[in-house]
Amino acid sequence: MNYIFHILIMVFIYGILSLSLNLLVGYGGLLSLSHSAFYGIGAYATTLLLIKGVNFFPALIFSIFFTSILSFFIAYPSLRLKGDYFVLATLGFQIIVFSILYNWVGLTKGPYGIPGIPRPKIFNFELSTPFHYFIFSGIFFFIVFLFFRKLYNSPYGRVLKSIREDEIASASLGKDIPLIKIWAFVISCGICAISGSLYATYVTYIDPTSFTLDESIFIMSIVILGGSGNLKGPFIGTCFMIILPEILRFLGLPDTIAPNVRQIIYGLLLIILMKYRPSGIMGEYSLQ
Repeated sequence: MNYIFHILIMVFIYGILSLSLNLLVGYGGLLSLSHSAFYGIGAYATTLLLIKGVNFFPALIFSIFFTSILSFFIAYPSLRLKGDYFVLATLGFQIIVFSILYNWVGLTKGPYGIPGIPRPKIFNFELSTPFHYFIFSGIFFFIVFLFFRKLYNSPYGRVLKSIREDEIASASLGKDIPLIKIWAFVISCGICAISGSLYATYVTYIDPTSFTLDESIFIMSIVILGGSGNLKGPFIGTCFMIILPEILRFLGLPDTIAPNVRQIIYGLLLIILMKYRPSGIMGEYSLQ
């Protein structure tokens, strides 16, 4: 049963990541390859405070705030770029963050990672079992889901969607396009930090290899596969991409080829979807 809870916990964690990226991709029309970097920043910020004795919730709030502030300073110059140049800017930031996490041994322990991360406590009750963390992460996922549903139905969400559809028309109506996009980037990265905090305290060990460019591509694949532009697509994509590898484990593939087989399946699925269903399984917006 703990195995089932583990899978569901990872669905909740990556569900939050995919919902946050969907704000950029599905509503802002912005393709970002730096989501894993902010995921890692959130994880490390929370971890460093927890090992100093700070309670989980203050650490989480600081992590969201710190990640949001940092994302603002990244978004402000990057969003002046268009199309592929913006993608390259986010790619560069992803590589920079990974290099810092890997080489700043005095702070992040570098490739050795940080073990023994304290579990969250609620009124001195420690979340020590997968079932406890399943409930805990599920509550966070539900809150984030409701937050984005409210945001998408708000005037800001409708303006952001209008910018995605026709930026020139939105600008002609007096909308501050750069500011709206910056806010979308900041909100997305701040929510992303929640996943980092949950992941670090669930696994109780982090190292830079969990926050690489491959991870950013994996998160992007979830959104593309499930579909963007609504709340259903990212969740469907998360369930599919998290549960599929677990199903493949029962095929008895040798450990030496199983990871490669999974990558081949992911690639084929993306190719098929881009040809026959560009908007994803349940998406409303196509990146094409």
